[in-house]
Amino acid sequence: MRLSVVIPAYNEATRLPPTLERVCSYLEERIPEAGGFEVIVVDDGSQDDTAAVAEAWEHPAVQVRKLEKNRGKGAALQAGVSASRGDRVLLCDADLSTPIEDLERLESRADQAALVLGSRATAGSQVTRRQPLYRELMGKTFNFLIRILGMTALRDTQCGFKLLDGKVAREIFRDLTVERFACDVELVLLAQERGLRVVEVGVRWENSPVSRVDPFSDSLGMFWDVLRLRLGRRRH
Repeated sequence: MRLSVVIPAYNEATRLPPTLERVCSYLEERIPEAGGFEVIVVDDGSQDDTAAVAEAWEHPAVQVRKLEKNRGKGAALQAGVSASRGDRVLLCDADLSTPIEDLERLESRADQAALVLGSRATAGSQVTRRQPLYRELMGKTFNFLIRILGMTALRDTQCGFKLLDGKVAREIFRDLTVERFACDVELVLLAQERGLRVVEVGVRWENSPVSRVDPFSDSLGMFWDVLRLRLGRRRH
C-alpha cells in the first residue's frame, strides 16, 4: 500500500462528505491500482453522527476507527497511524484547510526527509483566507514560545497537513504522549531526537470559520503540554 491518509474528526458529520469525496477522487487518479491507498477516519468521541457518516461512505479505501470519548487530536492521530499500512502516511484535517492536492508539494521533499511539514509561514505558502486576528496572534505567540524554549527552529508546527515515512510514523506515534493540540510539537521533537530530518514546505491554506479550537482552554492546554515536554527533556 503506497499511502495512508489519517483524518482526525470531532463533530465533523457535516464537513466529512465533501472531504471524503474530494480525497478519494483525487487519490483514485494519483494511485489507480487496487488497494493502493487507504483513508482512515478517526472519530474522536464525537457527539454527532461523524462515525455513522464515515461508516456509510461507499468506498473500499475508507475505514473508521472510534474513540469512546473525546480525547483530542493527538489521541485520534495515534489511533489512526497505528492502524495504517501505507509506505507513507499523510495527516490531514477534516476540513481540508490545506487542499489534498498539495500532497504533491510534500511529496517533492519526501525523499529528503522522514517528516515533511506543510507550512503557512515559509516560502511558497499561500493563505487564501486568514484566521481572525486573535487566532493569528495566538499562533504566533505559540510558535515564538516553542522557539525561545529551544525546542525547534521550525516556523509552523501546527499546520495539520504532514507527510511521514510510514514506518517512521508508526514508530513515533507509538511513543506519543500528548493527546491534544500540542501533539504536533511532540511529533517534531520525537523525530528530531531520533536524528531524522524534518523539513517545511509551503502549502495553500484557508481558514475554516467553524473551528474546533477553544481560544482559551486549548491555548492554555497547549502551553502546559509544551512546558511539560520541555521540562521532561531537561531531566534527560
